[in-house]
Amino acid sequence: MGWIYLLTAGLFEIAFTTALRYVDGFTRVWPTALFLASMLLSLVFVERAVRDIPLGTAYAVWTGIGAGGTTLIGALYYGEPLTLWRLLFIVTLIGSIIGLKIVSD
Repeated sequence: MGWIYLLTAGLFEIAFTTALRYVDGFTRVWPTALFLASMLLSLVFVERAVRDIPLGTAYAVWTGIGAGGTTLIGALYYGEPLTLWRLLFIVTLIGSIIGLKIVSD
């Protein structure tokens, strides 16, 4: 169950980092509310995940999901560059996350 919590935490991390694009100095109410709710839920789920998964592994996977997912959102929806090097490192990041899952069981 810890890995499901961790995946959920990572998805909420993608949501709160994406919401940052719209908060405008935290002056816009709904984007700020989305940011705060997503951040809180992300932390709740990562806390639940570390009950079953080693802290270092959970943190690495959580931030990896967030970094990789946010990079893909930026490229797909906001026209941020997705060069060969960026793709290579995202694939490396995903492979590392999978590797951590394999060696943590």
